[in-house]
Amino acid sequence: DIEECFPWEVAALQAQHPDLLLVDVREPYEYAAMHLSGSLLVPRGVLESAVEYDYEETEPELVQARQRPVLLICRSGNRSVLAAKTLKLLGFERPISLKTGLRGWNDAELPLVDVAGVTVAPEAADAYFTPKLRPEQLAPKRRG
Repeated sequence: DIEECFPWEVAALQAQHPDLLLVDVREPYEYAAMHLSGSLLVPRGVLESAVEYDYEETEPELVQARQRPVLLICRSGNRSVLAAKTLKLLGFERPISLKTGLRGWNDAELPLVDVAGVTVAPEAADAYFTPKLRPEQLAPKRRG
């Protein structure tokens, strides 16, 4: 019940809806490394208070966006779909999750920028988005 769009569909969505709000729901350190130019950082952990006035986390542009299309962005499309569901529950008319997230965005060779606004090389983004699992994070091997 959540609308999703692929990275290569975003330009058309922006052309159709010039008021589209881009909201990155990753953590600040992730956003600083690379993000979509023009996106607003609202970490998933503070989303509920960011959409209401009178909180330290309040983001006025997001509070006022209940009737606007809001594209939610994360690394792989998991946090963004949960954020879209949350916004829908909070009365947002058109939350949209970026399917495949920034990993898919980079795979489609679309531009990412760092905190200084400098374009991130696709190879650097590939390295950043490659999972770096520690041995204890891997599923135990089954004996068969």
